[in-house]
Formats: sequence, C-alpha cells, structure tokens
Amino acid sequence: MVGKVIKSTGSHYTVKNEKGEYIQALIKGKLRLKASKNTNPIAVGDKVELQLQDDNTYGIMNVLPRKNYIIRRSTNLSKQTHVIAANLDQAIILITLKDPYTPLGFIDRFLLTAEAYHIRTILLFNKWDNYNEEEKQVAQNLMNIYIKIGYECLPFSTLEPDIELLKSLLKNKTTLISGHSGVGKSSLINILEPGLNLKTGKVSDYHKKGTHTTTFYEMFDLSFGGEIIDSPGIKGFGVVEIDKNEVSHYFPEMRKYLPECKFNNCLHIDEPKCAIKEKVESGEIAFHRYKNYLTIFYDRETDHEEEFK
Repeated sequence: MVGKVIKSTGSHYTVKNEKGEYIQALIKGKLRLKASKNTNPIAVGDKVELQLQDDNTYGIMNVLPRKNYIIRRSTNLSKQTHVIAANLDQAIILITLKDPYTPLGFIDRFLLTAEAYHIRTILLFNKWDNYNEEEKQVAQNLMNIYIKIGYECLPFSTLEPDIELLKSLLKNKTTLISGHSGVGKSSLINILEPGLNLKTGKVSDYHKKGTHTTTFYEMFDLSFGGEIIDSPGIKGFGVVEIDKNEVSHYFPEMRKYLPECKFNNCLHIDEPKCAIKEKVESGEIAFHRYKNYLTIFYDRETDHEEEFK
C-alpha cells in the first residue's frame, strides 16, 4: 500500500492512502538506521510504502524517491540534519520586522536552500498593520530588494487579509508555510480554513519573541484545492548539503554575473576583478545579501547581529 505522510510526531506518522483513508504507522527496519545523520528519515509530504504487520499495525517500509525537499541543520552545532518537508510545489516564508524580528540571515539561508532544490518561494511580510509609516517604508525597501532579485513579495495583515489573493497563490499546490515562532503561520492557515481552528500563540512582551504553538509538522487539505503544511517555528536555519564553493550559484542576482569574474573558481572574497564584489560596490547587489553569502560560505550564523534599515 502506498500513501502520503501528512503528520509526523517523531516515530509515529499519519499516512493518507490512495483511497483517502488515514492510517497510523510506525517506522520500521532499515529506515531507522538513517536517523544517525538525519533526525527524521521520513518527512511530511513523503510518499511511502506501508505494510500490515503481524500485530495488525502498519509499518512504513520504504520512502519513495522525492522530487525535492527543504532541509536544514538540526541545531547550530549539530552534524545531524532535519528534513522539514518533501515533494513541495512551493514555500511561503512569513516575515515580520518586529514582534518578533525575522533576521535577514534566516531569510537568505531559507531562500538559498529552496533555490538549491528548485522550490519556488514567496515572501509574505506579515503583521503589516503593526507597522508605523516609517516601518512600512523600511519593509517596502526590503521587499523591493527581493522583488528585483525575482522573488514574489507581498505585504499581509491578518486583520484585513486578501483571502482571494492567498487562495489564488495556493490553489492546487502543495505549500509549506515556514518562519520563526510568532510570525503568524497558524493564524494564516486559520484564515484560509477556519474549521481547522489551529492553536495560536502570542509574542512574549519581555523577549519580543514568539511562543511555540505548533509542535509538529502537519499537512492539511485546502477546501478550494491543494495542500498546506503547518510547521513549528524555526529558530535557526543552518545550511547543509551544499558545497560552499557553489553557494553563490544559489543567489540569483549573483549567478547571472558569475561568468564576468576573471577567475572561473572565484569565491568573491579577495580575488581581483571579481564581478560580484563590483556589483556590491555599485549597489546592483544588496550589501546584506553579500554579507549573508559570506556567513554561509564560512558556515556561520549571525541572526542576532543583523538588522535592515
């Protein structure tokens, strides 16, 4: 029997089979061995093979080949990896510039990983109603940078949501919703599908950080067609499975200028006649994007240090 994983709570999974039936299953056999490097050898969105066991429970025996996935380092210092979701049509990253603040490094590492696995990503700037005019201008300037690169960016407010626009973006697609805790992922899904009544949290007044409400990954059917994956808030997004010498290939605004560098193996750090550095100096490439390229290249995470003005 073949099905799609729609919920993961660790070693227990909910699988929707081809008849639309929901089956509770456990990971079995050799798949457990893969957990040595990967904290979750099976992810929401995976298509899996099920087999009825002697004790009348179902076991997941095999994971079918993925068309893509989003993966990150499990924790900043860990060598383990964590697959967030698999077999996606697109991802939406929710961004807030305050209460809580979404670091630029987090945004760029997420986008790089999505680029590497050919996953279209939409940047949704949430809580627009919380910003004063100056803050809105800051957010608009940031959106303009990513729009110029080629990303779709949208301001959004859960108080006055453009529901029809959202539905048009999500219809008949499998979409991952990601971002820090407190940016409004579950609230967004509740707007689209009020009947789900997902639990939402509030931002801590002291730390100005979101509180975790979603504790596991789960996929929901959309009544207007398509599927959406709710995810726990992610504090950091360590890049894995990408050769550091190829990091610039996944920055679209850098990629188009790579042939203009004097050296084919240019790393865009201290080499002479580097087209990338020239474009940074001229403002064609945003400085914060180049800075984040360097932090990824050197495998550093500096979320707490970055701000956009």
